Formats: sequence, C-alpha cells, structure tokens
Amino acid sequence: MNTVPEAGPFPQNNHPAAQSAADGGEQLRDERPALRRCVAGDLDEFANSYWGSRALLSRGPDLPAPYDDLFSLDAVDELLSRRGLRTPFLRIAKNGSVVGDSQFTGPAGVGADIADQVRDDKVAALFASGHTVVLQALHRTWPALVDFSTQLSADAGHPVQINAYITPAESQGFSAHYDVHDVFVLQVAGEKHWTVHEPVHLDPLRNQPWTDHALAVEEAARDQAPVIDEVLRPGDALYVPRGFLHSAKALGGVSAHLTVGLHTLTRYLLVQELAALAANQASLRTALPLGFDPGDPEQLAQVLPQVVELFTQELRTATPDALANRLRRRTWSSNRPAPLPPLAHAASITSLSVGTTVRLRAGLRCRLVPGDPLVLQLPDRTITFPPATTAAVTELVSGADCKVGNLPGLDDADQLVLVRRLLTEAVVVATGQ
Repeated sequence: MNTVPEAGPFPQNNHPAAQSAADGGEQLRDERPALRRCVAGDLDEFANSYWGSRALLSRGPDLPAPYDDLFSLDAVDELLSRRGLRTPFLRIAKNGSVVGDSQFTGPAGVGADIADQVRDDKVAALFASGHTVVLQALHRTWPALVDFSTQLSADAGHPVQINAYITPAESQGFSAHYDVHDVFVLQVAGEKHWTVHEPVHLDPLRNQPWTDHALAVEEAARDQAPVIDEVLRPGDALYVPRGFLHSAKALGGVSAHLTVGLHTLTRYLLVQELAALAANQASLRTALPLGFDPGDPEQLAQVLPQVVELFTQELRTATPDALANRLRRRTWSSNRPAPLPPLAHAASITSLSVGTTVRLRAGLRCRLVPGDPLVLQLPDRTITFPPATTAAVTELVSGADCKVGNLPGLDDADQLVLVRRLLTEAVVVATGQ
C-alpha cells in the first residue's frame, strides 16, 4: 500500500492534457490528491484491476481523512434554509418513489418572482416522515465540493458530478438499481448498509437506464449473492462501477453520503464521433431514393452495401487529429474550470505588473500545439501566438506558478502583453485569487 499523503487543500493541479508541454507534468499527475481520498491502497492497482470492472470498499483508517471538510449535516441545513435553492438542485424520495416538486417548493416571496424555490418547512416535514433528501449538483453549489470535483476530474480524466443523499434513520430512499456512470460513495455522517451486486447489463451507456432491465435488476438483487454487503461509517468510501446494482439503508441515525459520479468516457464515444466525421464524405450525404421506406429490409438491402463500403472507407482514412478536434469540443466543457471571481480577476488585469505571479486556471482543459503560429487549444476556442512566445506560453500553461519578469524568451514589456492577454482570456489567474 502506498504511503498516504497528508490531507489538506487541493493544489492547483490541472488535467494531464494541460501539462503535455510542461516539464514536471508527470509529477503533478502522480499526486492525484482527490482520487487518493476516494481509494485506499495503490492507485495504479485500482486503475488496472478495479476501474470499470470491480467494486471496492475502502475503510476510513486507510484513507487520508474523513470528509467533514467537504460536507456535513450543518452544510445540508444551510443549503436547504439559506441558499435559495431551486429545482432541480433538490429531489426528495421514499422507497424508490420521487416526490413531486410542488410538495417541497413554493414562491420566493417579495422581490423575487420565483415559483419553485425550496421551502425549508416542507422539506423538514417530509424528512421527519422518512423521506430521503437528495441535494444535486453540489459540484456547482458548495465551495469545498466545487474544488474537489475540479481536482477529481483532473485526477481521473472523466467529468465529475456530486450529489448528497441524506436519509432518516432506518429509511431507504431508492431500491436496488444501477447507474450509468461510475460512482464513489463517500460516507459523511451516520451509518448506511450497502448491498452491491454484479451487473445484469454490462457497461450501460447513458441512454440505457436501469428501468430498461427492471425485472432482471429486481431478480438479481433478490436471488444473487452480493459482491459487497457492508456497513459504511463516516470516512469510509465505496467504489461502484456503472452497471453494478446497489441499494442502501440508513441504520440507527441520520445518514449522509456524497455520491461522486464520474461520467465515464467510453469507446462508444469514439464510435459516435467517427460516425460524425463521416458527414465529410459527400457520397454519404446523398439522398435516399424517392419513396424509400427505411422500415423495409428489402429496400435497405439495396442501399446498405454501398453505404457500409463508403463508411468503411471513411473510417480507414480518419485521423487522430480530426477525431481529437471533435472530442475536445464535446468533452472538455463537461466540467467547468475552477470558479473565477469576476471583480477580483478584472482588478488583477488592471494591476498587472512585473513581479505579478500567475498560474493556469485550475481545471481548465488545454493543449499547446507548437508551430507558426503557436496554437493554444481550449474547450470552446483556440488562441494563436507568435512562435517567439513558445517557451513563455509553455511555462504559463504548465500548472506551475509563473512570475512576470522571469518568463523565458521575452523582455518585460512583451511578458506583460502576453500575460495580460491570457488573463483577459481567463486562461491564467493571479495567485491568491
């Protein structure tokens, strides 16, 4: 088992793609501080032996720290009573049935013409009657989890979402089911009994929900031996790959856990984007015959061989660069980078001077392509620079702290111009922001 690093704030690490041109990027990747908090033992062994294929229970004493720095029951009360949440940031359920929004929302009151704001009194009544409260998208609403999700997405290379499930004593919110994404369950408070079974449908895609196999799920949960049948206590973590059946029941007190969902990028995603590239083939864009019935196998048989041959030709000529261009647009924006305080950031642009320290915005996916011009690829756009800036831009996107005045290959005036542009584009931020 690897030595576990001390728990603490997450360093401003970024996805491996952001370090592709930077010395020391491998060292940053190997730290993986957020993933370390979800998995005990060797992270490479987890990647090779468990990821996507086996459930894993990690006990609190084998992990860096409990999760009360990330979330707590007090945080639940604050979100429900003082943060003005609206649907769909909250769901409420009991025994597998989801409560209608109207049962826990209402008008926001004077000065806010909002009809679906969470009503704390209604939530309290439902919770007291045994309903589970589900706080959704905490990776956008709770600061500690915003930072945690940004880092975990960088560590794992897959988009991350975080929900919290708060269950009254001796209650169950959802019956056995499977998710279409991988999950880390982080137990925050109380105790919950978890049962995990092997899949009835391997590696489900996002359009293949468990309800498509409801009878098989019910039978397997009832008749098959579980692969995990354990009680999670505060500080414990459970990894459940997508497709694995699972259910949980709170025990003697209120239970709260975080469900950290990794929206798994799959090989089928590559197939989808390869098919999209086929739109470049003019012959595949031609119309089918007038009066063609696509539901008639005999008519399909007349055109299918030619379509398959054209498509196969397109697949054989597809290049990694062309595919990567599409995948960047589709996947890099799935998780937003670290929050950017607009007023403080604008002030940092105004006050920029020699001696200012900046670094790449945490969680920003980017890739530097050398050439003339030098190209910085971002989730939604590209930025070009003169080749003379290559050494300086490489350092600026490395994830390390960079001081204006010390960047290689440029004089102070040019460094200020370069850094001001990257600040304006929200690629880098001033340290301490």
